[in-house]
Amino acid sequence: MTSCTAVPFRHGLLSISAAAVAWGAGGAVAALLMRTSGLGPVAVSCWRFGVAALCLALLPSGAGRASGGGRGSAVLTGLGLAVSQCAYFASVHCAGLGLGTLVTIGAGPVLTGLGGHLLLGERLTGRAVAAVALALGGLALLVASPAAGPRPVLGVGLAVVAGAGQSGLTLWARAGGSARADRGAFVTGLLCLLPFAAFQGVLPSTGQPALTGGALLFLGTVPTLLAYRWYFSGLTAVPGTTASVLVLLEPATAAVIGVLFLGEPVTAGLVAGSALLLAAIAALARV
Repeated sequence: MTSCTAVPFRHGLLSISAAAVAWGAGGAVAALLMRTSGLGPVAVSCWRFGVAALCLALLPSGAGRASGGGRGSAVLTGLGLAVSQCAYFASVHCAGLGLGTLVTIGAGPVLTGLGGHLLLGERLTGRAVAAVALALGGLALLVASPAAGPRPVLGVGLAVVAGAGQSGLTLWARAGGSARADRGAFVTGLLCLLPFAAFQGVLPSTGQPALTGGALLFLGTVPTLLAYRWYFSGLTAVPGTTASVLVLLEPATAAVIGVLFLGEPVTAGLVAGSALLLAAIAALARV
C-alpha cells in the first residue's frame, strides 16, 4: 500500500521534473525565436512575462494574485526572474543553447552553496569545496571549447548572471522569504524589462506571425507560468537538494534539442566540461 506521505513526495518529484524539461524546451524555443523573428533576448523575456501575466489576468477574480504581505514576495520574485531569465536568453543568443544552459544551471547550485555559507552561515563542507573546484574546471573547459554562438565568453558571463539571479531567489527563500509565481511576479518582471525591450525593439521584424505568435504563447505558458508553479509547488514536498538533481533534466533537454534540431556541435571540450559541471552539481546535491 502506498503511504500518504509518499504521494505528495512523488507528486513533487514529477512536478519539478516537468518544470526542468519545460525550461529546457523553453530555451530551445527562445533560441529559435531569436533566429527567426528579429527579437532580442530582452524582448523575448518581456513577451514571456507579458503572456504569463495576461493568462493569469484572464483567470477568475483573485486567482494568481498576491495579497497582503504576498505583494513584497511577488515583487522580489519578479525581479529575480527578470534578471535570471533575461540573462539566460542572452547567454543562449551569445553562446548557443547547450553551453548557455549548462553554465546557467551549473553556476546556480555553486553560487547557492557559497552564498549560503557566506550570507546565511551554512556549513561549507569539504564535499562542497570539491564541488566548487569541479565546477570551475568544467566552466573553464566549456569556455575554451568551440561554441555555437558568436560570442561564447560573453555568453558564459551572462549565464553566470542568470545562475546568480536564480540563486538569489533560493537564498532569499532559505532566509524566510516566499517565492511566488503569481500575477504580481510576472507583472514586475514585465515592467522591469519593458523599457529595455522598447529600446531594443519589442515587435517582431519578420513575416512569420503564426510561428512567432505560437512560440511566444508557448514560452509564456509552459516554461513560465506552468513550469514555475510546478517548481515552487514541488519544493513544498521535495528537499532542495533533491530538486537540484532533478533540475539537471533542463540542460539535458536543451543539449539534446540543440544538437538534434538547431545544429549545435558536439565537441570533446563540451562533453568533458559538461561532465565536470554535472559532477559538481551532484556533489553539492549530497552536501
